[in-house]
Amino acid sequence: MFSNKDYSKMTLDELVSEEKKMKSQRITMAVFIGFLVGIAIYSATHQGFILPVMLLIGSFLIGSRYAKKRKSIQAEISSRNTVR
Repeated sequence: MFSNKDYSKMTLDELVSEEKKMKSQRITMAVFIGFLVGIAIYSATHQGFILPVMLLIGSFLIGSRYAKKRKSIQAEISSRNTVR
């Protein structure tokens, strides 16, 4: 799902299509993270402590990677638009 692409080597059209793909995945990613947080809350109230902590850390890592990737795409697009 998350690959390390070099955005500086991509064309502007490829960057725009990548950004559109990221925007379409935004709701799916939010639902997935919400699902993990919901399981963590249920597990914290019914079972124990280890599983909720692991799920919350996992959801944080997934969300931060997604946000970092999205910001780097937007930064590359804006840097190319200012050059023109």
